[in-house]
Amino acid sequence: MSEEEAISTDAGATKSGAARVDRMPRSVPFIVGNEAAERFSYYGMRSILTLYMAEVLMMGDKKAVEVMHLFIAAVYFMPLLGGWIADRWWGRYWTILTISLFYCLGHGVLAIFEGSQAWLYVGLALIAIGSGGIKPCVSAFVGDQFGPEREHLLPKVYGMFYWAINFGSFFAFLIIPWVKERAGYSWAFAIPGIAMGLATLIFWLGTPAYVRKPPARQTKQAGFFKVLWHAWKRRAARRPGSSFLDAARDRFSPSEVGAVKAVLGILMLYAPLPVFWSLFDQTASTWVLQGAQMRPFDLWGFTIDAERIQSLNPLLVMILIPLFTGVLYPWLAKRGLNPTPLRRMTAGMFLAASSFAVCAWLEARVRAGAELSILWQALPYLILTSGEVLFSTTGLEFAFSQAPASMKSTIMSFWLLTVAVGDLLVAVITDLNKRLIGAEGAAQFLLYAGMMLGVTAIFAVLAAVYARLRARFVAEDSGLRPAA
Repeated sequence: MSEEEAISTDAGATKSGAARVDRMPRSVPFIVGNEAAERFSYYGMRSILTLYMAEVLMMGDKKAVEVMHLFIAAVYFMPLLGGWIADRWWGRYWTILTISLFYCLGHGVLAIFEGSQAWLYVGLALIAIGSGGIKPCVSAFVGDQFGPEREHLLPKVYGMFYWAINFGSFFAFLIIPWVKERAGYSWAFAIPGIAMGLATLIFWLGTPAYVRKPPARQTKQAGFFKVLWHAWKRRAARRPGSSFLDAARDRFSPSEVGAVKAVLGILMLYAPLPVFWSLFDQTASTWVLQGAQMRPFDLWGFTIDAERIQSLNPLLVMILIPLFTGVLYPWLAKRGLNPTPLRRMTAGMFLAASSFAVCAWLEARVRAGAELSILWQALPYLILTSGEVLFSTTGLEFAFSQAPASMKSTIMSFWLLTVAVGDLLVAVITDLNKRLIGAEGAAQFLLYAGMMLGVTAIFAVLAAVYARLRARFVAEDSGLRPAA
């Protein structure tokens, strides 16, 4: 089936006046299944990578941590390339299918060339291209399957999508380290590769059911960077009272310029979001260090310690997503408290700050000499994971629904870029804290909690500004959706 046809045997052509349909497109299970298997492959490989570099390749702890964070940063920067290729040239379907092959090859390199530092870098580079390249495309592709008659199902499908991510990561954390202990690193890297091959097969099997939107080169729509660069070159010709991008109207249509305006509006809203990820990703660092000071808990012969309790996050996500989407959101809507995407994201950011306040309380008790069980960390995990569900699953839904049709993968790539910036922000704040502030222990957790509260207030203001800007763009007949 060609990109131009964009036909689904399930939905067919859609029109804005189509009747509401409450049944999921039959293409969705293939995409969600692909995501679960892909996340198993990624987190399974990542779960054993640091110790592999430090102990097998003899790189040492500091070098291993450095390479790990550079790899993660690369994974979350590569969506910019993948999103651009998908939106501009190949379309999301072919981008996912093609780049997945690089992903499989990267796992194969790690498995075959165990013990080689040079081949490690080759394998990680291929995995970064694969994982980062397909991430914005898969999350946008699942939204492509929903025409106007099914738009009300977007919150539910992105909940399913995020549930699948955590389903794959939960079992990856349990299974792959177990394989490493019993069969060695080669098999522990090979199994994620097999999982990625399965993910690619699942995606390919769904081909007849997919709605495939054509890339910009086929629709003759100008890309984001092309319009932006032209407007910058002609900035001196901008008329008084007009926007910076209006200078590009001499070459591009109002809808093309309006689409770039929409992207810039969303990026304005994205500006404070990295701070959320700078808190969230500390579950693998400062939270682990805090947990190491607590007493491990034996449950039926299975020890829960500072490392293993991290698996509580994906487990809670799988519980909370159906609870929120199936119970909480409908309950609030019936009482006139419409849980719009921006409101949900604001609430999620507030909960992230609250979780760090609880961590500060626990840290103060530990440093005062209290012998606390590691299970006390379940409380901040519950709060932070609730915030993650409100913030992250909603962010995926919001990014897709608000982005212009020709730039949905680009917007998804910028969403993922906030994760990379958040990880880099932790390093910057840690350095500034050490040199200028000197906050330690409970004070350090409170520093992040206070910073998150301030950013939440800024986000709420930006959300109001965004809504007004969006309404203006719609009034200018740029073909954009009203703000959520």
